[in-house]
Amino acid sequence: MSRGTNGSSKQPTMWDVASLAGVSQASVSLVLNGAGRGRVSDATRQRILDAVQELDYRTNAFAKSLRSGESGLIGFVSDEVASAPFAGRLLKGAQELAWETGHVILSVDSFGDDALEEAAIDMMRSYRVRGVVYGSMYHRVVRLPSALQDTPAVVLNAREADGAVPSFFPDEELGGYTATRHLLDAGHTRVAMVNIQPPESDLPAGIGRLAGYRRALDEAGLEFDERLVRYGGGVVEDGLSLTRELMDGPVVPTAIFCGNDRTAWGTYRALESLGLRVPADCSIVGFDDQETLAPYLDPGLTTVALPFEQMARSALESLLGARPAKGNDHPIECSLVSRGSVASAKVHP
Repeated sequence: MSRGTNGSSKQPTMWDVASLAGVSQASVSLVLNGAGRGRVSDATRQRILDAVQELDYRTNAFAKSLRSGESGLIGFVSDEVASAPFAGRLLKGAQELAWETGHVILSVDSFGDDALEEAAIDMMRSYRVRGVVYGSMYHRVVRLPSALQDTPAVVLNAREADGAVPSFFPDEELGGYTATRHLLDAGHTRVAMVNIQPPESDLPAGIGRLAGYRRALDEAGLEFDERLVRYGGGVVEDGLSLTRELMDGPVVPTAIFCGNDRTAWGTYRALESLGLRVPADCSIVGFDDQETLAPYLDPGLTTVALPFEQMARSALESLLGARPAKGNDHPIECSLVSRGSVASAKVHP
């Protein structure tokens, strides 16, 4: 416990700060609430800050929330983001911007339990959170819970079905286009794709990445060839089996765009089992930039990074009103991360 100006052990107050700095309590209040510029001199402001540091003074956040009607807390409700190996960067991006703006994230993972989600939202509202970030571990279409209808909210890594609130999600089509374009620019004309979901799936990731692949081919004057496309489930085993099919098919690709990094890992293994090398015999581009995988393949995997931290920062800026956004759908660009898995195309007979 800090000691006040009288030497007794107690929590220092704003009056203690004012007494030590030789100023009024009103001046201390102005400085601590960020309203002192132009009303309190720089020298006085510095004396107040020095007194705050010497006394180890902390504002009473609870009392402040009672006066203002809101706290410095921001709710973060997700299905499994905080515990996911790479989607946790969503929470990291939100925490960093929250800290920069003087806020604290109050985070709860529901693990898909609707009752837990509802209880978490009720708890956050009881704490008078400034707003709630409603996050998803993977890109999908969601509906905002009814408990959030009267609370400022944004959707993160997903799209709100009714466009009721701003949604921030990866630009999947642009990412698929960027990956395919990179292979085409290296001179490849037989570019295959191993997607991460079946054609009938309605998940935005596979739909968008395939659309980007097709757009890049069309722009390059190449016809879309179904013989060069396979549909898996985004797991290593599918990359392994489907790549073998492609390499044994009527049209053998010189490059493969894999719908995620785990599929690409399977593709590496398939090519190695066939006595082929990456990228000398076949170039590979993945998607996700999974930090525990992509850099450690041999050679390192060229891939498209999901913009987790940028999405989170943009979502929080919107929630806090720092950057008003037009419309409610906000796709965020996915950037290419170049490593060693792409080479210029060879001349094939």
